[in-house]
Amino acid sequence: MIPLRDVNRTRHIPWMVWLIIVVCVLVFLQELAIPAKYQEQFFYLLGFVPRRLTDPLWAVQVGFPPGASVTLVTSMFLHGSFAHLLFNMWTLAVFGDNVEDRMGPFRFLVFYLVCGIGAALTHLVFNPTSAIPTVGASGAIAGVLGAYLFLFPHARIITFIPVLFVPYFIELPAATFLVMWFVIQLFSGWTSLFMPPNVGGVAWWAHVGGFVCGALIFPVFLRRDRRPWR
Repeated sequence: MIPLRDVNRTRHIPWMVWLIIVVCVLVFLQELAIPAKYQEQFFYLLGFVPRRLTDPLWAVQVGFPPGASVTLVTSMFLHGSFAHLLFNMWTLAVFGDNVEDRMGPFRFLVFYLVCGIGAALTHLVFNPTSAIPTVGASGAIAGVLGAYLFLFPHARIITFIPVLFVPYFIELPAATFLVMWFVIQLFSGWTSLFMPPNVGGVAWWAHVGGFVCGALIFPVFLRRDRRPWR
């Protein structure tokens, strides 16, 4: 289930959404420029490793430098592959412009960063001993989805759904699409709890935490002088 675009007009150009996308693309290009033998070290240094916060003594013993809390922010600008980057940035472009339209660029940036931090901390709660670096903007973007659900529940989302080898394009209400998306993340998160520890994969609980964070805090960031199109 892939969102292609939303049928939802905006009044203002989403400068901050595009700036975030540009920064993430530039960081990814920098990742590609790093020699292969140093890339893993780069992700461990700037990605979010839960155990660095929960077990500082371990972090010192294995050679991590100070500053683990900074990775709550740096990790959301890193991506593990081109597909990872593309899907995240596409989703941000589809949903972020309308949310920024109601908040303004700088409030949106603070909202985005807070949701990303909330997502990382949720991942830490469910994976406190994980020594695997978590990277990607999906936790912060999940917060944008949480805000979108309550700001624009009746907007229409053009959705691509592949069924076997047949592509389907359907128009769903935003509330339907986003609730289905959240249920999938929640179910996948519970399933992941039965997986062996320190196994890589998708940080499902970061998605859940970011979404809930965004749904709870978005009213604080709304600008009263900005109204949606009727």
